[in-house]
Amino acid sequence: MRVALFVTCVNDTLYPRTGQAVVTLLERLGVDVDFPEGQTCCGQPQFNTGYRHATEPLVHRYARAFEGYDHIVVPSGSCAAMVRDNYPRIGAKAEREGRGTELSEIAADVVPHTWELTEFLVDVLGVTDVGAWFPHTVTYHPTCHGLRMLGLGERPRKLLEQVRGLELKELPQAEECCGFGGTFAVKNAAVSTEMGLDKARHIEETGARAVCTVDNSCLMHIGGTLSRQGAEARPVHLAEILASTEEHPYGGLS
Repeated sequence: MRVALFVTCVNDTLYPRTGQAVVTLLERLGVDVDFPEGQTCCGQPQFNTGYRHATEPLVHRYARAFEGYDHIVVPSGSCAAMVRDNYPRIGAKAEREGRGTELSEIAADVVPHTWELTEFLVDVLGVTDVGAWFPHTVTYHPTCHGLRMLGLGERPRKLLEQVRGLELKELPQAEECCGFGGTFAVKNAAVSTEMGLDKARHIEETGARAVCTVDNSCLMHIGGTLSRQGAEARPVHLAEILASTEEHPYGGLS
């Protein structure tokens, strides 16, 4: 089995510990992980802002970078959803414009091999107990892309429920968006801020020490809001919780 890590722009630039945690976790489970250095952005920012044609070279680059791998593991629901849901749309649109089938063929090749991390663990490796230890109270926020586009369902919760020492707290109105939405947070800052405040309030209601998701972009928004509110809860990517053991703790919580 040849497995590659697609770390994503946000993680590579701002949250490198998440990528390191994915490698630590998968290697502990017996998976050999490669990191193709030709990888860049999946094209989500461009596509979501309406620059579809500018996205197309990044579709080609993604395919070249990960050619030949059995599985591509992505610690980001939104980037996994970009590949799985929007690459086929880009290809179909190019065909309708009379520009050939190459992009559709690329999508047909990469989509079946691209997995969000929790999907890979549960559906491909068939595990929910990954040997993790994280002795803290945690609440889980299901991000929009993971919830609505990937349909992650109970996979993240099943993994969290098997972490030794972890107490999972139910998040009120969990399915509501945190308000980030990429460029939405910039173009609609006032609305985004209010949505973030709602999410932060619900997180504080749980009394949890940490809030986790499958997307650091959402955690960046949530964490910033919590920090400005003086809240005790801290953002932690799910991968860092799953990588954490008593001998080698992750997550940045004391």
